[in-house]
Amino acid sequence: MRIARYAVGDHIEYGTVELDGDGGEHPDTVAALTGDPLAAPVQYTGQRHLLADVRLLAPVIPRSKVVGIGRNYAAHAAELGNEVPENPLVFLKPNTSVIGPQDAIVKPETTNDLHYEGELAVVIGRICRDVPADRVQDVIFGYTCANDVTARDLQKTDGQWGRAKGYDTFCPVGPWIVTHLSIEEVGDLEVRTRLDGKVVQDGNTSLMVRDVASLVSYVSSFTTLLPGDLILTGTPAGVGPMLPGQTVEIEIEQIGTLSNRVIDGQA
Repeated sequence: MRIARYAVGDHIEYGTVELDGDGGEHPDTVAALTGDPLAAPVQYTGQRHLLADVRLLAPVIPRSKVVGIGRNYAAHAAELGNEVPENPLVFLKPNTSVIGPQDAIVKPETTNDLHYEGELAVVIGRICRDVPADRVQDVIFGYTCANDVTARDLQKTDGQWGRAKGYDTFCPVGPWIVTHLSIEEVGDLEVRTRLDGKVVQDGNTSLMVRDVASLVSYVSSFTTLLPGDLILTGTPAGVGPMLPGQTVEIEIEQIGTLSNRVIDGQA
């Protein structure tokens, strides 16, 4: 199932998306739900919209945090001259950095080296702490695409990553949440990033140093995870700069494609 958050005029709704090729009776539509499925049980309202007639929003606005994992692909660590850390390298992005599909990534005046980082994002579905790896499936609501936007020059000069990865618009997510994938299935998904249509990252989640179950278990060992929290699982090799006027797309197999345009902060 694909869960979307979208706007119809000024009204925000949640719904399930059916795409052409699913074999459903109503392709390319979104069926409205009574509320946020991460917050409470929901039902279908009976309303249905053409997907082309709605504006997709970030499928989730984390209630507390976005947890990032750094250097979780060995080739990416190596391309920036880093070693794979002994333990997962964890950082936080504020929930104010989250934007949705087609929203603009705003390049701040403070950086001259703004990078894309295409990633698989885990959406937490229930309050949890100290989750064993073999129980992680029970606490996951689903998965979506993410772009861990990074001001690479600030990351190097600051020494810590809060500013370099925390600006408003630095966490595009979407286009929706896929809920039907198992832990095993997400361990072998193609992850591609395109910049103005050119493939610049071409990886697979099978190349992650630590898999989804290990990451969720580790993060939950030191912080309580809440419904809607996001865990970004790291990026494959091929990161690089993106400039105002360019469009970056993150495509993950069986999930979808997240597209955002970069604009100048002075615009």
